[in-house]
Amino acid sequence: MTTVPSPPARPTAVRPRVVARTGLCAVLAVNAAVVAFFFVRAGFAANALIVLGRLTGLYGALVMAFQLVLVARLPWLDRRIGMDRLTSRHRWTGFALLWTLLAHVVLITFGYADGAGVGPVTELVDLAETTEGVLRAVVAFGLVLVVGAVSARCARRRLAYETWHFIHLYAYVAVVLAFTHQVAVGTTFTSSPAATAYWYGVWAVALGSVLLGCVALPLWRNRRHRFRVSAVVPESDTVVSIHITGRDLDELPARAGQFFLWRFLTKDRWWQANPFSLSAAPDGRGLRLTVKAVGEGSAALRHLKVGTRVFAEGPYGAFTTLHRTRTESLLIAGGVGVTPIRALLEDLDGHAVVVYRVASERDAVLHDELRDLALAKGADLHLVTGGPVPDKLAPLELKRMVPDIADRDVFLCGPPPMMNAVLGTLDELGVPERQIHFERFGLAG
Repeated sequence: MTTVPSPPARPTAVRPRVVARTGLCAVLAVNAAVVAFFFVRAGFAANALIVLGRLTGLYGALVMAFQLVLVARLPWLDRRIGMDRLTSRHRWTGFALLWTLLAHVVLITFGYADGAGVGPVTELVDLAETTEGVLRAVVAFGLVLVVGAVSARCARRRLAYETWHFIHLYAYVAVVLAFTHQVAVGTTFTSSPAATAYWYGVWAVALGSVLLGCVALPLWRNRRHRFRVSAVVPESDTVVSIHITGRDLDELPARAGQFFLWRFLTKDRWWQANPFSLSAAPDGRGLRLTVKAVGEGSAALRHLKVGTRVFAEGPYGAFTTLHRTRTESLLIAGGVGVTPIRALLEDLDGHAVVVYRVASERDAVLHDELRDLALAKGADLHLVTGGPVPDKLAPLELKRMVPDIADRDVFLCGPPPMMNAVLGTLDELGVPERQIHFERFGLAG
C-alpha cells in the first residue's frame, strides 16, 4: 500500500499530556476558589449543617460540570491525554460527585429538620412538596445513584456497552434537573449578578463542550467527508480489513495510532458504535481498519457490502507520535493490537524495533506488511510465538532483543493481560514512565 503520511513529529521536551493535565487541574482549582469566594460573599445561614450542605452542593455542581468537559471528546484534550485516561478520570470524579451530592442531601435535610424540630425523612418530604426545585433535585440525585451503580466494575463487566451507554444518557437528564434546582433555590446563584453570570457561564461551557465534541463536530465531519466502505479484504479466517473512502480526506485531522467510533449504517448495525484503530497511516485518500471477530457484531463485518455508508466519530486517541521523547523507538504489539502499531511504524522516523507477540505464526495478522515496512524503513522486526508460559517478553528476553530499551520510546498495544505484564517488565528494565505510550480501548472505563 502506498501512503503519504503526515510529517513525523519530532521528539519534544515539553510533554503535551503534562501540559493538558496541568491545564485541567489549574482550571478546576481556579473555579473551586471562585465558588468559595461567591459562597462567602453570599453570607452564612445560622445552622452549620445548612452552611456545609450548601457548600457541598456548590462543589457538587462544579464537579458535575467538570465531568461533562472530561467526556466532551474535545480534540485538543483528547489528542494530548487520550479518551481512555479522560474516561477514567470521569469515572473517578463521578464517585466524588456521588459522595459530594450525598453529603449535600444529608446535611441540608438534617439542618432544616433540626430547625423545624421534625425528623429528616419528614423534612425531606416536606421540602420536596413545598419548595420549588427540590423535587427535581431528588430525582436528579436518584439518577446519579443509578448511573454510579452501573459504573461499578462488577456491574460494568456484566453490561453490554450499548446498555451501559444508554443508562449513562440519563446523567444528562440529571444535569438539567440539577441546574434548574440551582436556579430555583441556590442562594449563592442569586446572591449577586456576578455570581449568576459565573454559574451560567460554567454550565454554558460544560454543556456547550458536550454539544460541540459529541454532536456538532461528528455531524459536521460526516456531512463533509461522506464516508463509505470501498473494500472488504479478509486477512485470515477471523480477521478482516475494511477500507473506507470519502471526500476531502486529506483535510481530516487523523494520525497514525488513532481510532474512530465506527457505525456501519446497515439495518442490523446502525445503532452499534465500536472503537477500531486505523491499521494504516492516513494517506489523504482512504482509511483502513482491521478487525478481529470476537463477537457476533465484529464477525458480521466481513459481510459488509461495498458502498455501505459509514458514520465515523473521531479521530480519537493520544497513541500517536505527538508524545515522542526519543529519536529511536520500540513498538510492541500483541495479537490484533498490531493494527495501530503497524500504522505507527509508517509514521515514525529514526530507528525502530518492532516486537510482535502471537500464539502462532498463523495468528500474525499483517505480518507481511510489517516485514515489508520494516525492510523499507530499516527497522528490526521480531516475531515472538508460543504460549503465555514461559513469558517470552520477560525482562531478560526483551533486553536481549532490545539492549538499549531504556533509551527508546516504547509504544505498546495488545490484550490487557499482555499489556499489564509488559508494563511490569518495562518498569523492571528501568524504562522511564514518560517514554512509555499505550492506550486502553475500553470506552466505559
